[in-house]
Order: sequence, then C-alpha cells, then structure tokens
Amino acid sequence: VLRLWLQQTNMLDTMLLKNGWKGGLERRVEESSSMATVSAQNMLWCHCYHHCPEDSVNNTCMTDGYCFTMVEEEEGGLAVLTAGCLGLAGSEFQCRDTWNARSRRALECCTDQDYCNRDLHPTLPPLVTSDYVDSSIQYMALFISITVCSIILGLILVFCYFRYKRQESRPRYSIDLEQEETYIPPGESLKDLIEHSRSIGSGSGSGLPLLVQRTIAKQIQMVKQIGKGRYGEVWMGKWRGERVAVKVFFTTEEESWFRETEIYQTFLMRHDNILGFIAADIKGTGSWTQLYLITDYHENGSLYDYLKSNTLDVKALLKLAYSSISGLCHLHTEIYGTQGKPAIAHRDLKSKNILVKKNGSCCIADLGLAVKFNSDTNEVDIPPNLRVGTKRYMPPEVLDETLNRSYFQSFIMADMYSFGLIVWEMARRCISGGIVEEYQLPYHDLVPTDPSYEDMREVVCIKKQRPSFANRWSSDECLRQMGKLMSECWAHNPASRLTALRVKKTLAKMLESQDIKL
Repeated sequence: VLRLWLQQTNMLDTMLLKNGWKGGLERRVEESSSMATVSAQNMLWCHCYHHCPEDSVNNTCMTDGYCFTMVEEEEGGLAVLTAGCLGLAGSEFQCRDTWNARSRRALECCTDQDYCNRDLHPTLPPLVTSDYVDSSIQYMALFISITVCSIILGLILVFCYFRYKRQESRPRYSIDLEQEETYIPPGESLKDLIEHSRSIGSGSGSGLPLLVQRTIAKQIQMVKQIGKGRYGEVWMGKWRGERVAVKVFFTTEEESWFRETEIYQTFLMRHDNILGFIAADIKGTGSWTQLYLITDYHENGSLYDYLKSNTLDVKALLKLAYSSISGLCHLHTEIYGTQGKPAIAHRDLKSKNILVKKNGSCCIADLGLAVKFNSDTNEVDIPPNLRVGTKRYMPPEVLDETLNRSYFQSFIMADMYSFGLIVWEMARRCISGGIVEEYQLPYHDLVPTDPSYEDMREVVCIKKQRPSFANRWSSDECLRQMGKLMSECWAHNPASRLTALRVKKTLAKMLESQDIKL
C-alpha cells in the first residue's frame, strides 16, 4: 500500500509541476514545435490554487488533460485544499486516486468545461478507527489459530492412524469375539476351576479357558486399592467371597499387560512359587479401557513390605530364600516335550516383585518384562514395550550397556545378580545373638534414594562396590554361608555367577543341615 501511494504521489506531483512551473504553456511551446499546432479549442482552462504556474494570471492555468481539486490532511489534522491542471498523460490514472495512502487525501477531476473544478468539493475519507484495526488483528489472529489447529489436528490424525496400523499388525489378546458369559456352577471355587482346567488340559497349566476368564473378570467386586506403581494400580477384589488381587494397568502399559498375560498362560508355567494366575480381560465402553490381570491374593504383600515390618529367624530366612530361588529356577528352566515350557528370564527381579504367602514362602510376580527363549530357533523373544528394569537392581553389564541381548544366558545371569541383592535384604533382617539390622534397600549408603544410571554405574561398574556385611555375620554359620552365596551371585563377571539350580541345591543342603523341613 505504501509503495502504491508513493508512486501515485510522485506521478501526481510530476504532472502538477509539468503544468505549474517554469513557464507553463509557453515553455511547452518552446520545447516542441508540434505542440504549437494544438488548437486553442482542445485546451482546457482551470482554476488553480496552491499549484499555479509561475506566470499564472488570476489563479488560472491551461491544460490538455483535466482540471482537479484535491483536499489533503496535513500533520496536525489541518485540511489543505489544492486545485490546478493535470496533463493528459497519466491523468486518468491519477484521477482514480484512492484513500489507501499514508495521509488522508481526496482528489476529484473534471473536463466538461473551463474552470469546472470550481464546482468540485472533495471530502476526506473516514478515519481508520482503532476498532477497525483491532477487528483486523482479531481476524488475523483467528485465521492463524484456525490454521495452526488444523495442522495439529492433521498431525494427530496421522499419528493415530499409524498407531492403529501398528497395533493391528501385532498379535492381540483375543477371546474369539465371544461376548456372552459362560456358566460357572454355584459352589465352584477358583481352585476347583483351575484344577478342572488342568485335568482336561493334560496338566498343561496354561490357565483357564478365555471365556471363563472373562466371566470371572465381569463378576469381580473391587474392594480396596492396596498398591500403585508405574504400570497401574493393584486392588483387592472378591469373586464369590474369595479374595483375589486385581492388577489394573494404565492404558499406556498395554504392552506390559499383554506380555504378562502371555507369560502367565505359557504351558507348564503354574508353580507354587510363581504368583498364581486366574484371569485377564479388557474391560471398556469405548471412551475408556481397563486392562485387568487377576491373580491370587496374598495378604502379607511384597517381600519388601514384609521385611520392613518383620524380623526373621534362621528357619524363616531359609524358607524365604529357598522358595524364591525355587520359583526363579522354574522360570529359568526349559521343559522339553510336545508342549514344553520355554526358558524365561524375569528382567526386573527385586523385593517389591516377590510376594510372601501366608505360610511364609515366596512367589515371584510381575512378569511384564520377561523374555522367553525358543530353543528350536535359538531366538530370544524380547517384549517390545519401553519399560526398563529397576536401576538399583541392575547388574554391571546392563548399566555399562555390554549385555549381549541376542544371548539368552545373559538375561539369566542378570537375574542372578538381582537375586543376590534380594538375599542380602533378607539376611539383614535375620536375628543372630539378639542383634538385627533395620531394613534397608541395597546400596542405601552409596547412592541416593532414587539413583540415576550414572550413580549406579559409578558404584557398581567403576568402583565395583557391593552391599556390606555386618560383622555379626561372620560369627553365625548360616549368615556366613548366606554371605558367601550372595557374593557368588553378584560377581562382576556374569560367567562367574551361580545358576538358580546351583543356589537351590545349596539352600536345600542348608535346610537339611538345620533339620528344617518345608
């Protein structure tokens, strides 16, 4: 707009000068002999004011173009009137002057008779008010907002589309589209249902039929929340009066839910020292979704909670340790056969992921990060979710990123390192000579409460430090042997660590020497 105004102003001023300075009509006659032949009847006399030629007489001028009258607002708001002659060349364009200029101005032209511009009375265009400016800004802001929102919406739709395609391309937990509940006879307990499914499934231990699982999930009554973690919440629920644990996963943790469900339903997975699986189901109405994993309920809670509030004697210590390693040994062991069990590594073993039963034995839980080994193809089946283990329990090869992910035995040995730390937690709470230490997490005196990878790497990998032993352990035969056992589990070199089977046999001998029967 500014450029257009400058062009118009320059052209107008030039044309006015042509008609108003240095000799007017006489000068043109001198410059071109052809102009002398122009007849007087083709010339137009105009009234001039403020733009008169130097030799103007009685405020008049002569032109071959137009007479004009112009009103223009100067600085300070003063309106100035100007009149005069416009040359023929370009005057038609100038007479179409618009108000879109830097200053307010109005120009009117005429050619109908001499001095016709005396009757012209141009008026200034209306002021551009602040309301108009504000309105323009608002429209511009609205346009920009709509454009940005449209782009964001488009990106979201593209993201959702690819996420949908990705989910469709992977296997999903399915119930074969059966929507109705199956009939479970009155008086049937969960134990009866599980035993019945094992008998008709040739003892496979792969869990209840999927439709039975859905029926149980629909009939669960939530009682109270008993825990919460990064994956979701844990509730105590009831089914026909029996207490069960219901793990409710966040929708962002669908991969963990799917993986844990898949692992629990592996053939021959059921074991006394692995948390008893009952059912899994997806419940939702379209606007929300809940991922349920229903297991046995153990009122003592996790080993972490149990050790914080209870001290141990030698028998209780050995029972906790032996039952824990028995569950881990079953996980690690491959069972061959037509429908055998693959070897499984836990990958997130810690005291919070081991539960204490009412009889004082343990069972291993939280298999959302577990990896399986297919011996037929020699492949390691690693879950695709983004969760990682607990930094405090990570072995040196994980912390320094030297673990060979294509070698399954690497994951087995990583579990054994974590198990050594768990045994240390147990041993601290065992009374000997009337002395017992308060419960602490491994490396409590070496790293912060929520350690970073760098904190753990410096202590475990660089300084090669391990949890310390109390002096009293050396004077107690059981604790001395437990100290030796855990040291061989958390060795820096994975190949030097004891296997789960070796630890299980060692603890069995210790139980026998103490004349303890489980």
